Amino acid sequence: MKIGIFDSGVGGLIIARAIRKAMPEYDYVYLGDTKRVPYGNRSHETVYEFTREGVNYLFKKENCAIVIIACNTASAKALRRIQQEYLVKNFPDRKVLGVLVPTAEECAKYKKVGIIGTSGTIASNSFPIEIKKILARRSLGGVGNTKIKVFQNPAPMLVPLAEAGEKALAIPFLKKYLMPLVAKHPDAIALGCTHYPFYKKEIRKILLAQRSLGGVGGKNIKIISQDEIVPKKLKEYFARHLEIEQNLSKNGKAKILVTDITKNVEKLTKEWFGQNTKPELVKL
Repeated sequence: MKIGIFDSGVGGLIIARAIRKAMPEYDYVYLGDTKRVPYGNRSHETVYEFTREGVNYLFKKENCAIVIIACNTASAKALRRIQQEYLVKNFPDRKVLGVLVPTAEECAKYKKVGIIGTSGTIASNSFPIEIKKILARRSLGGVGNTKIKVFQNPAPMLVPLAEAGEKALAIPFLKKYLMPLVAKHPDAIALGCTHYPFYKKEIRKILLAQRSLGGVGGKNIKIISQDEIVPKKLKEYFARHLEIEQNLSKNGKAKILVTDITKNVEKLTKEWFGQNTKPELVKL
C-alpha cells in the first residue's frame, strides 16, 4: 500500500518532495486538484466535497493506506468531517492526516506568532483554535509557555501566483501581507499554506531588508514552513503506528496525478521528481 498526498494544486508537491526526501523508501501517490484550485475562497461544503473526492480516489484507485491532506484550507474546513464521517463509514482501517495541527504545534513554541494563509484558512480561525487547545493541555500539565499572541493576515493572491510559477510578481503582495505582521514584532511567522514555501527565499529577503532599514524582522524572525515540519511529524507518526507503517510498500516510487496538466505542474514534476516522471491526468 502507498502513501497518498492530496492538495488543491501544486503547493502539496512541495510537501510531497520534502516527505519523499525524508523517507525515500516508501511508494507515494500525489494528487493535485489543479483544475479547481484555489480552495481558499470556497464554502465549507464545497471544500469537503472536493477533498472527499480526492481522498476517495487515492484509497480506491491507488490503494493508499494513509492520505496526507497537504492543504491548510482542506485541513481547516474538511479534515475533521473526513475523519469522523467518511473514514468511519468507508475505510475504518485507514488514516487521513492534515498539515494544520503540526504547524500549530510548531507555532506554540513561540510567544508571539504571525500567520499568513488563504482567506478560507484565516477566516476559519483554525490556527488560533488549535494553538489554544495546545495551550490548554500545557496548562493542565504545567509544561511550556501557556500564553501566546497570534496575529493573522490573509494572503489570497499567493496561491494563483504560485500555480502560475510567478515569483517576481508576487513580491509586492508578499510585502503587503507580511508587513502588518512584522509590525507586531513576532518571534515567528508561519506560512499557513503549502503553496507559500514556494516563496520562502523571497520572504526571507523581505524580512532581512526590513531589518537593514532599521525596522524589526530579519533573522530574528523564525519562518515556520510546513515542508520542514510535516516530514518529521509523519516519521514520528509511523514510529507510533507500526500497524500502518508495516503495510506500506517500499519500492521508492512516486506517481504524480493532477486534474489539469499545466506548464508549471510539468516543470515542477520533472524538476523535483526526475526527468522521467510525468504528471498524469485523472478525473475525480
